[in-house]
Amino acid sequence: MNELLALNNIECEYDGRLAVCGLSLRVNKGETVCLLGPSGCGKTTVLRAIAGFHPLSGGEILIHGTTVSDPHFTLPPEQRHLGMVFQDHALFPHLSVGNNVGFGLRGMSREQKQTIIDEMLELVGLTGMGDRYPHELSGGQQQRVALARALAPEPNLILLDEPFSNLDIELRERLSGEVREILKHRGTTAVLVTHDQHEAFALGDAVGVMHEGKLLQWDTPYDLYHEPGSRFVADFIGQGVFLRGTLLTPNTMETEIGMHKGNRAYPWARGTRVEVLLRPDDIVPDPASPLQAQVVQKAFRGAEILYTLRLRSGGRVLSLFPSHADHALGERVGIRVQADHLVAFPLSENHSPKATPAAFI
Repeated sequence: MNELLALNNIECEYDGRLAVCGLSLRVNKGETVCLLGPSGCGKTTVLRAIAGFHPLSGGEILIHGTTVSDPHFTLPPEQRHLGMVFQDHALFPHLSVGNNVGFGLRGMSREQKQTIIDEMLELVGLTGMGDRYPHELSGGQQQRVALARALAPEPNLILLDEPFSNLDIELRERLSGEVREILKHRGTTAVLVTHDQHEAFALGDAVGVMHEGKLLQWDTPYDLYHEPGSRFVADFIGQGVFLRGTLLTPNTMETEIGMHKGNRAYPWARGTRVEVLLRPDDIVPDPASPLQAQVVQKAFRGAEILYTLRLRSGGRVLSLFPSHADHALGERVGIRVQADHLVAFPLSENHSPKATPAAFI
């Protein structure tokens, strides 16, 4: 794959403070990547810097190997050949859908322009709607128009800024999958910023987790979930709880619910006090197990039920049971640990912000 976008140790200031600190990443042609993090982490500032709307105070941004931003130079946004999709669609209310899609097309005949508009509307599933106006469309349809408009000039890169946050959850999940299919079908390179893990995981070939202006981990969704590289990433991604334990050997730990052997070797000394991350899929039902826990909360999820279980010590874990196993609050159930990816951190790393046990954004 050819490298299309490179950010080399960039820094950005915002309101007199350093909002992005030494961030580097690479995006290959045809990839869809996501920057994920809580509000105020700097992800939108990075996107604005790529677009040319925000200057750099350090580092450089290259597109196709050519520098477009450094502390002394910023190529204007209109010369970067980028497409943008915004949170609020940013459609022109006085223009028809077709004219919105064709707004960025220049230097071609009316027939050529109409051909591209028709192709784009077909691509995003809005064939025959070119004469309508934005206010006549649903929110999801408006976002499809915004995507078609961004794709029509065949840009080097599409930038998506929280594009689905104004939509309801069901539509957001469906549209994010559709957008990924459209981008892959076109071979379009895209960078998305979002605070929503569902969107990032549904769209991203690679996802970068940001915190306080820094890129903490750049990885596949699978590895972010199963192999988090820091306490913050482990806490921020997905659901889970931390149980305190002790390192017995480089890959074996003991907690209040038993001894666990993992898939990695840790370099810490024997006896190091640790916190072990246990995801809901690490705790499986086992009626014959001597390890019993009490149901204190439950959330029905169709095929599964997410249980919050209280251990004898008072600690809690999360577990996913098949939904036909409908246990009542207060009932005791048998469980066992089946953690193929055993993730742990020394107690000294507990300075990171801590999420609630069910914090899946």
